[in-house]
Amino acid sequence: MQKSSTCSFMYGELTDKKTIEKVRQTFDNYESNCFEVLLYKKNRTPVWFYMQIAPIRNEHEKVVLFLCTFKDITLFKQPIEDDSTKGWTKFARLTRALTNSRSVLQQLTPMNKTEVVHKHSRLAEVLQLGSDILPQYKQEAPKTPPHIILHYCAFKTTWDWVILILTFYTAIMVPYNVSFKTKQNNIAWLVLDSVVDVIFLVDIVLNFHTTFVGPGGEVISDPKLIRMNYLKTWFVIDLLSCLPYDIINAFENVDEGISSLFSSLKVVRLLRLGRVARKLDHYLEYGAAVLVLLVCVFGLVAHWLACIWYSIGDYEVIDEVTNTIQIDSWLYQLALSIGTPYRYNTSAGIWEGGPSKDSLYVSSLYFTMTSLTTIGFGNIAPTTDVEKMFSVAMMMVGSLLYATIFGNVTTIFQQMYANTNRYHEMLNNVRDFLKLYQVPKGLSERVMDYIVSTWSMSKGIDTEKVLSICPKDMRADICVHLNRKVFNEHPAFRLASDGCLRALAVEFQTIHCAPGDLIYHAGESVDALCFVVSGSLEVIQDDEVVAILGKGDVFGDIFWKETTLAHACANVRALTYCDLHIIKREALLKVLDFYTAFANSFSRNLTLTCNLRKRGWFVMANAL
Repeated sequence: MQKSSTCSFMYGELTDKKTIEKVRQTFDNYESNCFEVLLYKKNRTPVWFYMQIAPIRNEHEKVVLFLCTFKDITLFKQPIEDDSTKGWTKFARLTRALTNSRSVLQQLTPMNKTEVVHKHSRLAEVLQLGSDILPQYKQEAPKTPPHIILHYCAFKTTWDWVILILTFYTAIMVPYNVSFKTKQNNIAWLVLDSVVDVIFLVDIVLNFHTTFVGPGGEVISDPKLIRMNYLKTWFVIDLLSCLPYDIINAFENVDEGISSLFSSLKVVRLLRLGRVARKLDHYLEYGAAVLVLLVCVFGLVAHWLACIWYSIGDYEVIDEVTNTIQIDSWLYQLALSIGTPYRYNTSAGIWEGGPSKDSLYVSSLYFTMTSLTTIGFGNIAPTTDVEKMFSVAMMMVGSLLYATIFGNVTTIFQQMYANTNRYHEMLNNVRDFLKLYQVPKGLSERVMDYIVSTWSMSKGIDTEKVLSICPKDMRADICVHLNRKVFNEHPAFRLASDGCLRALAVEFQTIHCAPGDLIYHAGESVDALCFVVSGSLEVIQDDEVVAILGKGDVFGDIFWKETTLAHACANVRALTYCDLHIIKREALLKVLDFYTAFANSFSRNLTLTCNLRKRGWFVMANAL
């Protein structure tokens, strides 16, 4: 193990100098390579080896060690007769050598051919040895073509959030522009909407180069499959949503009918909200996120209904056939109430005046909000048949939304404060219990102090219940993590195997002690080994404090050497809030009986700070 990996100590007078130099260069350049080299045993017997060198890299792509594989190929170089092959032909010995090597060859994992350069030889052709058999031990991320983006990479995640924000912007502005027929003569808004359209177009291009998860849960990175999947799903909707409708509407000479058609097609962009639902589905387990989502949905629906409500009033306020004003329309009534009535321009032959668009939108939103929340002040009311029918439909939708959204708000708040309610309920039950059975005041205060401190440490989480949900392997991993301080601080566990640590970890229990709590009374049976993780304890013997225990100390009994249970010779009482990790006698002996090698190391290295079996324990007693 102290020799060089180049095996220079096995070189001899017939070892090829060029091969020696190539071996050295392979190690110096961190390369993979194969050689046929003649080496010598201790008795100077020459042996031909097929030598394979493979560098092993860590997660930072740095070579940390080399794997060197040697195969005895002396039979292929010169037939040697021994007792087992005496009388065999050269072909028979060759056949046996190939058969013996087959099991070794099958265990090797293929490696990328482009990463290995080796010397070709007749032997390699016979054995079919090449770069395909060199193992690659570093687990790599799934390889994708250079132009393919992983759907879970940081860039794609950030890009998806940008698209979601722009989708919400579209969901707000598109209904407003369609209903209020706003010509995008404002250069700033026109530029902003054009930038949004360009970003949606870039998103289409990226989606043609983004991996997706297949039906079996595998990551699909084949460009052809990615294109076919996108064309079958979101491509048509995304294409319609990124067309520049605003630029077309900005031209003054565009026919009104064509402009209205393009404005209506902009509503297709609202179908992109399906992506929002898929993205937000990951956050539905959080109460606060659900609450914000419900409020946003309510406001968005109110905005949409306000746009439709205005469109109905704008359609009915002026009769295009008779070119007269409809005094029953809610727009006409609103215009009179705020002092901006409609007036007829005889020279142009059109109706002018009326409320501003800002006032109309605010009034529409006000009406839909009062209707959805079932308040309805009546200062804005439907008068025509169409308005009344829409109001009835809106009330039905509003009742469902109101019941769904605001009904869930109560449930969400109950879930958010469920632990607090459970805590207060437990305190009330304990107080009633102490009062019913007339528990002494001093003991009552200790009980309440213990419950409050324990709750503050555990936050009301039942560790045993959580562990019972997990499978056996996962439960053991969690227990090892929870007891890591004990395993890392005490030398008795250093030689324990992974299996032994897992078996011990699931048997450990964590207890929290408040000041004044007695862990052991004098005369009690010592049935557990206790490890102090935090806090301080005092040991009282014959009404005298004989020692103070702190972090890293161990007290209990040496169960593995005694056949009977011990009686505690002293009281062990907590001075401060303490965390103790304990393991019961039966559980510890069961593990030590199964792991015999660890039992010897544990017995030799564990030092009890306090042996409660014997008086005079205050002199540190070794577990031996």
